[in-house]
Amino acid sequence: MPMTAETLADLVMPVPATDVLLIERLHDGDEPASEALELDFDARTKSRLRTRLASGAEVGLFLPRGTILRGGQKLRAHDGRIVEVRAAAEDLLEARCASAVALARAAFHLGNRHVAVEVGHDEAGDWLRIQADHVLEGMLVGLGAQVSALRAPFEPEAGAYAPGHQHPGDGSGARIHLMAGR
Repeated sequence: MPMTAETLADLVMPVPATDVLLIERLHDGDEPASEALELDFDARTKSRLRTRLASGAEVGLFLPRGTILRGGQKLRAHDGRIVEVRAAAEDLLEARCASAVALARAAFHLGNRHVAVEVGHDEAGDWLRIQADHVLEGMLVGLGAQVSALRAPFEPEAGAYAPGHQHPGDGSGARIHLMAGR
């Protein structure tokens, strides 16, 4: 029996269309979130992303260029659902130094390489956190820092690595060094 379009169509099962929840805007209201979206920092810097909510529902993010999502921030989906962004734990390096000058020197060298850096303090003192990278780890150790690996959410400072690095007055309307919640 020769293959025709009709006989071929009988053999091919149709693929059901999946519903993708569309999210195109941030939400500033007080309503509690009914959904959660957990993303690592790299995913939270993307304006266009197809991913899944914690509930398993598939979503498509179409946010304004340069948007960087922060843990705790809310989004409003097209169907009205409020979605809370959660910063996912990821592999990080934490650097501590014997003095404030040494820590500032380490921060300078990381910033000079346009590395995303989180700056913090706890009961043990001041620290810098970066995404795990063996080359940067070697540099930090060479600068005298005590470096340890950990898994934690990553919320770096705004910096030159951020999208839209342009100066006011250039006609682009882009922001420089601004991140939500900072």
